[in-house]
Amino acid sequence: MSISRTFLPNLLTLSILSVFHTAYADTPVEVTNDLPVTVVTASRLPQAINTVPASITVITKDQIQQSPTNELSNLLRQEAALNIVTTGGYGQQTSIFTRGTESKHTLVLLDGVRINNTTSSAASINFLDTSDIGQIEVLKGPASVQYGSDAIGGVIQLISTKPTKQNIFTTVEAGENSLYKAIIGADLVKDDAYLQVRGQTLSTDGTPVTTTAKQDAGYDQKGYAVKGGIDNDQFALSLEARGNQGTSEYVTGSDYDQPASEDFSNRLLSLKGRYTIAPDLVTNLRLSQFVDKLDQNQSTDFVNSDQKEADVNVRWSFASHQNILFGVTSNQADAKALSTDYFGTQTSFDHDTRSTGYYLQHQYQDAVFSTQAGVRVEDNSVFGTHTTGQIAGRMQVLPTTSVYVNIGTAFRAPNAFELFKGTGSNSNLKPEESTSYEIGVDQQIVNGLNANLAVYRTNIDNMIDFDQAYKIQNIAKTKLTGAEAGLKWKLENGLFASASYAYVQPIKEGLNGSADSELHRRPRQSLTASAGLQLAQYGFSAELVSKSEAKEYSQDYPTSGYAIGNLRGYWQALPNVRLFANVENFTDRKYSNALANAPYVDFYTGVSHPLSQYLAPRRQATLGVTVNY
Repeated sequence: MSISRTFLPNLLTLSILSVFHTAYADTPVEVTNDLPVTVVTASRLPQAINTVPASITVITKDQIQQSPTNELSNLLRQEAALNIVTTGGYGQQTSIFTRGTESKHTLVLLDGVRINNTTSSAASINFLDTSDIGQIEVLKGPASVQYGSDAIGGVIQLISTKPTKQNIFTTVEAGENSLYKAIIGADLVKDDAYLQVRGQTLSTDGTPVTTTAKQDAGYDQKGYAVKGGIDNDQFALSLEARGNQGTSEYVTGSDYDQPASEDFSNRLLSLKGRYTIAPDLVTNLRLSQFVDKLDQNQSTDFVNSDQKEADVNVRWSFASHQNILFGVTSNQADAKALSTDYFGTQTSFDHDTRSTGYYLQHQYQDAVFSTQAGVRVEDNSVFGTHTTGQIAGRMQVLPTTSVYVNIGTAFRAPNAFELFKGTGSNSNLKPEESTSYEIGVDQQIVNGLNANLAVYRTNIDNMIDFDQAYKIQNIAKTKLTGAEAGLKWKLENGLFASASYAYVQPIKEGLNGSADSELHRRPRQSLTASAGLQLAQYGFSAELVSKSEAKEYSQDYPTSGYAIGNLRGYWQALPNVRLFANVENFTDRKYSNALANAPYVDFYTGVSHPLSQYLAPRRQATLGVTVNY
């Protein structure tokens, strides 16, 4: 794919020339902020991360903005409890395996809006842009009480920034493989009102998708994000609109070597409101729609998902340190698809699903205890009524030591593909159900050095899988046992280091007397680490991501373990000019993410087909600049 990239915004060029005549003003060294990060995903309410009675980590705004071209999948790889599998580089299908659960068991939210599509239960994070994202929260463990279906393994929420000061900026980043991204944005603030506007475009020639691919797979994408509103102590009202569209190239065919492409588009609309009825009584409302479309260019196949959702809740702080949250969520999911199988047979469906969830949650929090208990009743037009619950608590046993326990149930409703796609589908499927147990400890070793340890067990019943006749049934049971440990070190002089380790034993019970087996694409061991210097004037860091061997659907061809490193750096050259550089996979290691096809001989033609594996991207070096006006 050959695309001209001679365009560079004239506004950016003029701005760079104009700012360099300004005398450089020294930027003070950044002072460490010891206040804990505030998160909202665990309970729908803002709370300090060190009081949450569950395992939750945060990817910060600094990490996200260090490389605008960095895909969301690469950001998530820094969480050891997640195994991110991509079938190639930019724009390729991406799956999230949280704590060994299925790729359909992680709920992805964007500013509270569900973006898992209604056809496959997964979220197309490979087509999402992070240009205006200020924080990513990764909640590990069940969360169906708060969010309903799909949150068996956990929840990943992308939270966009809300402007606090006037700002207009342009960012350009470019690098190897003809990679190019440009962003222009404006933040306007007047008293309680604000408006944020972003526009961006990204293009790359890409890299080979598989070991058998004969050419690179390119990716082109452009999008926008607009958010405005008013926010004060009495009430808040905001309207958000965002969308992305573009073309992604990939490979197909019996040897996974034939070029193909697909056009994608997604659109989110969200209206949110908050009103403080009394100091101890607050109500929240959200009306949203998320549309996700995918059209194949070499065939008439398509997949369309349209979700409309309304959520209203009331929080009553009825006593000191206590509150109750009661809410109702109504979801209408429309799924349409046309697909062609290996033999040329076409299958289509157009199906609507409606569900209503009623949730009740109690919280208690003081200097020693933090507890959370809740229940949710979900009424679904396909599988009927289902109930989930959670009880969790954290105790500050010593000034530097806290322990927590989290027990919860969760479920996943059957998706449209499982219910209606082809001869193997089954319209009588029941929801998958899980029960999870977790205990953890957080320890401050010395000032600036913190450690954490957690162990967990998740049992999943009614797993949806193919039986021996290749028909989808509720037949499997899965037992996931694991542990996670981490260290974080940060000094006031800007030096920092962190490391996290995760182990999981993903076992699927044998069927009809057969032996238990290990779930594929779940490496048992994962290690991530980073270290560097972060100051206001400049900074640099190095990252390590390492995975052990993972089983595949063909036991003879597992995915080998790997270790890759990333390098990052930035320099605040002028008060309004920031330069940055990134190198992903700086050793240029060639490694596979997953098995595309085991070698085989076609039964009908006698033709031999070679081994084909999905390749992760090789080295990707980029340089960028951000100019604030």
